[in-house]
Amino acid sequence: MSRYEFDGQREGEEVAVVFRRHKMTMRGGWVFFAVMTGLGFLVTRLWPEDNRMFWVLLGMAGMGALGCLYTYALWYCSFFIVTNQRFRQVTQKSLFKKAVIDLPLSKIYNVAYVVPNMMAGMRGYGTLIIATGAGEMRISKIAKIEE
Repeated sequence: MSRYEFDGQREGEEVAVVFRRHKMTMRGGWVFFAVMTGLGFLVTRLWPEDNRMFWVLLGMAGMGALGCLYTYALWYCSFFIVTNQRFRQVTQKSLFKKAVIDLPLSKIYNVAYVVPNMMAGMRGYGTLIIATGAGEMRISKIAKIEE
């Protein structure tokens, strides 16, 4: 019996691997946080004598933190599962929208990976390429792609 269970798991299906994209895919949330906080500091510098601008700074930094938390939640709730029967991709599109792709192992012809550049090699991520009868499925920025 596997130690991991998921919704939609079939009778006798055992989980082999569960993995996610690289954490670098969350960088948009960090950029949003930095921009919002920077704009908040800019506002406090434009009107330094107005004490209300401190609350504007806190509000903008809070909005940036919420955006960063939202990006983290989307990353955390999106994952890939390989079982003894199928490959399953679960992608959280928004707070209330999720997409699930199931691909039986019998439909997979070839699996390969590509490390696109030196930075990807240094950070340890790459692109997974799954060849099926219907075409290729490319999943970019997979952490620890060699494993």
